Amino acid sequence: MGVIGGRILLLTITGVAVLMDLYQMKIKNSWILFSMLIGFGYDLWRGGWNGTAFFISGTGIPLVVLGWLFYFRMLGSGDIKLFCVLGGIMGPVHILWCIWYAFLTGGLLSLAILILCGGFSQRIQYLVKYMKTYIRTGERKAYYRNGTAWENIHFTVPVFMSVMLYAGGMY
Repeated sequence: MGVIGGRILLLTITGVAVLMDLYQMKIKNSWILFSMLIGFGYDLWRGGWNGTAFFISGTGIPLVVLGWLFYFRMLGSGDIKLFCVLGGIMGPVHILWCIWYAFLTGGLLSLAILILCGGFSQRIQYLVKYMKTYIRTGERKAYYRNGTAWENIHFTVPVFMSVMLYAGGMY
């Protein structure tokens, strides 16, 4: 399967996750589990027992790095689980770059939406209100607004963009 096969695998896993997220508002756990098993098998085939250590270390990094965003409900569990799957295949170094580029592309996408649709000051006010409420009450609410508001981005899209950059050799 080699390097190209691994990149096609990453694009397929992430592409299906994007479609699930867009149409069903979640990434199914069955897809995460299937992808995790395929990724583990790929690493085992590619590196033997060393591939297992590679898989485990790559899978753990997103939990450590992104766990606080889930705690504050700013990032969904499906997104973190998807990063864990990707980390298992990419490894601990490349998953950090994947996370970086996903947040960078997500930020650029958000900025473009704010510029084109307006509402920059409203989003800043929403963030300030969210932080004040948390500091005052300790209550953690979902950061996004319910429904299909224009500012609710499906984070799987920037993750897919980041994986495309990886598949293209950017990092």
